[in-house]
Amino acid sequence: MRKNVLIIIGFSLLVLALTVPFLPGLFWLFLLLVPISVLALYDSSQKGHSLLRNFPIIGRSRWVMESIRPFIRQYFIESDTDGAPINRMFRSVVYQRSKGELDTVPFGTRVDTYRVGYEWIGHSIMAINSQGLDVDLRVTVGSSQCTQPYSMSLLNVSAMSFGAISANAVLALNQGASAGGFAHNTGEGSISEYHLQGGGDLVWQIGTAYFGCRDRTGRFDEREFQLKSTFDEVKMIEIKISQGAKPGHGGILPADKNTPEIAEIRSIEPHVQVDSPAAHSEFSTPKELLSFVARLRTLSGGKPVGIKLSIGRRSEFVALCKAMVETGTVVDFITVDGGEGGTGAAPLEYTNSVGMPLREAIAFVYDCLVGFDLKSDIKIIASGKIISGFHLVKNIALGADLCYSARAMMLALGCVQSLQCNLNTCPTGIATQDKGLAEGLVVPSKAQRVSRYHYETLKSVAELLASAGLRHSSELNRTHIFRRISQKSVAQFDHVFPYHKPGSLLQEPYPKAFLREMKEASAESFVPQTCYANFETGLEKIPCDDIA
Repeated sequence: MRKNVLIIIGFSLLVLALTVPFLPGLFWLFLLLVPISVLALYDSSQKGHSLLRNFPIIGRSRWVMESIRPFIRQYFIESDTDGAPINRMFRSVVYQRSKGELDTVPFGTRVDTYRVGYEWIGHSIMAINSQGLDVDLRVTVGSSQCTQPYSMSLLNVSAMSFGAISANAVLALNQGASAGGFAHNTGEGSISEYHLQGGGDLVWQIGTAYFGCRDRTGRFDEREFQLKSTFDEVKMIEIKISQGAKPGHGGILPADKNTPEIAEIRSIEPHVQVDSPAAHSEFSTPKELLSFVARLRTLSGGKPVGIKLSIGRRSEFVALCKAMVETGTVVDFITVDGGEGGTGAAPLEYTNSVGMPLREAIAFVYDCLVGFDLKSDIKIIASGKIISGFHLVKNIALGADLCYSARAMMLALGCVQSLQCNLNTCPTGIATQDKGLAEGLVVPSKAQRVSRYHYETLKSVAELLASAGLRHSSELNRTHIFRRISQKSVAQFDHVFPYHKPGSLLQEPYPKAFLREMKEASAESFVPQTCYANFETGLEKIPCDDIA
């Protein structure tokens, strides 16, 4: 095949070369065929792709089709309910609400209400007229050890660093947060001038690399932290232990996004890929973590200090709770990031197969805090694929107090889910450091869209609550949400995720669901000192090295 193509091209060029002097009109065809022929010769002689060697030029159509495949699927093939990561139905409602357009749907639901896993909220015969209800739903974050508690909106901007997203995107999110009265999480990339220009409330996230508060060796710098944490804009501090999209891996800043401006903000070298460490250097045990929390709370002047994590081995979180009980030091809030969380760049295995999904994680963390009688001091923030009002309601019913959203806020900015976040080629100017692309994002109009999406979503939450006969999200509980667990069976969330009595983990006998974790966990270490395994005879103690 390759030889035949080359013979045909060579013969064609020869014929053209002989006839061009007599037929001047063929001159332009000759100019077109020359580069095509050169490309064909290159394809047939290169050794990297067998497809191109056998089918010069024609074989390149494969890469063309692959490049447009996501767009063909998204716009012509996928249905409203089967797209991923965010389906068309939810993308559309964000676009509609952020633009102030009609967001109602005609002709009934497009969701299969008889599929296993379908969930809904139980409405009340004594529903409340939603008109006049408070849409500005808020929760106060701050334990008894905090002197500057923060009244936080029910929905807030989740962590997205300047570096992962553009300066204009950061500025638009921050201005939107300021206009809508909600918080903007900085992400682990530190506080930039764009986080401060918009006047929005900030949650300053401190990651494993301590960007913005690190010394030249990458260790935590107490003086730099104190300087920034006392900014008026900074309302809370969040210690990032892990994130749902790549728990146990550490953040990734690609080299082409690491501009000199970003490198200066993070105190790193520019134009190189920066992989944040997988774990913190300031602590390695539960008690050391709590000591670090107390230290940051003091340095910040008493602002709420919490942690963000994706739940992995359950006994590690139980160990942290044991340490809080033993030391008397508590965190002010816990951000629970589900395994379905999003990110600009992550290995496939981590995105798909590491980290507990959000609903199971929220229920576990809530039950654990209640069992240790810690919940009254600690607020839970849910993060992971939260788009609609029902997503908020569902997670709050499970035990969360507040919610974060990143991808919905990106959609409100104009994200078209082109899936190029890790390539620095985002066509909407959001997930890129290409200034030419970023300039396409007009800050004032996009900030307005972010603020409007937030308002309309909380309005939908207020309406859902009113339909259930409730006036505030704090009245929600697991009995309000139903799930189809088979074709013949439906269960309320308190059957799927049974409640545990307050203080039930403070003394034996422990609830059966926590028996292994309570035996494995120690306030002195995150690593189980003794392992337990389930055998036919029940849970038995076994040396960790022998469990295999």
